[in-house]
Amino acid sequence: MDLSAGHVWVMISAALVLLMTPGLAFFYGGMTRAKSALNMMMMSFSAVALVAVVWVLWGYSMSSGEGVAQLFGNPFAALGLEPLLNTEDLIGAGYGATFAIITVALISGAIADRAKFGAWALFVPVWVTLVYCPLAFMVWGGGLLGAEGAIGAWAGEAIDFAGGTVVHINAGVAGLILALILGKRKGFGKDPAQRPHNIPLVMIGATLLWFGWFGFNGGAAGTAEEAGLIWVNTMAAPAAAMIGWLVTERIRDGRPTSLGAASGVVAGLVAITPACANVSPVGAVGLGLVAGVLAALAVGLKYRWGYDDSLDVVGVHLVAGLVGTLALGFIALPVEGAGGGLFYGGGFAQLWAQTVAAVVSVVFCAVLTVLIGLAIHKTIGFRVTEEQEVTGVDLTQHAESAYEFGGLGTGGTFIPHPATDRSSHNAGIGNHVKEEVNA
Repeated sequence: MDLSAGHVWVMISAALVLLMTPGLAFFYGGMTRAKSALNMMMMSFSAVALVAVVWVLWGYSMSSGEGVAQLFGNPFAALGLEPLLNTEDLIGAGYGATFAIITVALISGAIADRAKFGAWALFVPVWVTLVYCPLAFMVWGGGLLGAEGAIGAWAGEAIDFAGGTVVHINAGVAGLILALILGKRKGFGKDPAQRPHNIPLVMIGATLLWFGWFGFNGGAAGTAEEAGLIWVNTMAAPAAAMIGWLVTERIRDGRPTSLGAASGVVAGLVAITPACANVSPVGAVGLGLVAGVLAALAVGLKYRWGYDDSLDVVGVHLVAGLVGTLALGFIALPVEGAGGGLFYGGGFAQLWAQTVAAVVSVVFCAVLTVLIGLAIHKTIGFRVTEEQEVTGVDLTQHAESAYEFGGLGTGGTFIPHPATDRSSHNAGIGNHVKEEVNA
């Protein structure tokens, strides 16, 4: 079969979505402390490697194809993607992999500064296998929440064009669970050093996320008309959300912030994800405004309720994901004059379907993530020691540092080149670690 324009567009979209995960690494890396920046970025980069391998071997098969009790696909049906060789289905498989990758990477922001890298490297393949792939199958692969699934047939099929439930609610719930399991960082809510260390890096990351999101939302567009609607909505919703977030900051705190602008963009992108092909541009603007305001208010709940969601995964992805998913019950456009949300005369049917899908997603993810997180935490341990946390997870987990503060000529305690003078290096390690702690 010849390579069509549609095939090329999906491949370009997949590349855009894959770029989002390094973009997320910048976004998260700038939001954390200087002594944790590399570890934070490594959690995103490692997600690319680990999830890509799982996806090729069995993940794709579990998220599509022949179902097992409507919960997940048969992991052996397309094992290693062998049955897809010499078919155009490999393009779709590659596109799907990028969604799984970014979903897992999003979770890492909730446990910044305090997670063992080895524990994270174990969590990633287990979680994507037991949580992401089954939920993707239930929503997009003809499982429980599909039109012919047991829940979908009972409550109605929910709209989730690009991942409100599968990606953002899923990641937000998982982030909250892990934050509760690992507990608070030392000095949470009191230590001013826990503020973002590099806002320009955050804004670069937000830019890459916004850029990649056009592929995230638009890759599955079926017509030129649908693609145009998705593109405009993916521009309008985050723009409106940024305004909503900044106005909220101005009223609440007295000043709009750069971090708020970047976070508002992401909140708007999250909210429009499930709705991008099913709301009008005016609806996208309204959805973005609401998501920006509610997410800005939600990020402060961690201090009131006492859970340490380090980089606001819960406040942005869970809250904005729920807003976008449930909003479809009100503002979804009718299809050929039928259905639609409550504001278009469609009744409560779509709102009920959206609510049921959101609840199922939350419960399913919460239960499985608790089991996975606790199993790791109670065996190999998920959290670093207090001493390692104070020193910084960059040094203690990777023997590196993102910045050289002491003029020692090296970025960490590990020097791989045999010609290096080890004695002179070791003499400076103590001072170097002290400087990293002070940073």
